[in-house]
Amino acid sequence: MKNVYLVRHCQAEGQAPDAPLTDEGNRQALRLASFLADREIDCLISSPYERAYRTVQPLAERLGIEVVLDARLTERVLSAENHPAWRDRLRETFADLDLRYEGGESSREATGRAVGVVDEVLRGAYRDAVIVSHGNLISLLLKHFDDRIGFEEWAALSNPDVYRLVFADDTPSIRRIWTE
Repeated sequence: MKNVYLVRHCQAEGQAPDAPLTDEGNRQALRLASFLADREIDCLISSPYERAYRTVQPLAERLGIEVVLDARLTERVLSAENHPAWRDRLRETFADLDLRYEGGESSREATGRAVGVVDEVLRGAYRDAVIVSHGNLISLLLKHFDDRIGFEEWAALSNPDVYRLVFADDTPSIRRIWTE
């Protein structure tokens, strides 16, 4: 049995790849490290975006484990242009996984790269892994394992958030465990 903890990054100052955590985000990262420290975590993988790897850095220091940065965990680009109705457009991509806006990535494409990371963890010698990414990609990954997950679950995510996936076979049990 393996556990994968999907973690949405802590509160950040923006959406750019180099956007740092806010002061509150840094405090959240410390609380997150305390929350996860007593588990048997032996693998930490993060999006290379600053807000993601800074979220898991306190846990890495506490456990003495290196954070592996993986570009497959970067946030999904919905479109090359900003649209005032971006939430409506995002909702549509949960219903049609192949819908792709100009300059963007379809839900299926984004999910594929994230599933690749999880598959590597499951094939590896790790017992418990933490994967840190971004809201849209995490919700798509959860949807991959449970098709009932969609736009509403994305909208309900917090910063940070933690879902525990327990793999006893190919289909994990999924439970939101962050309660703050």
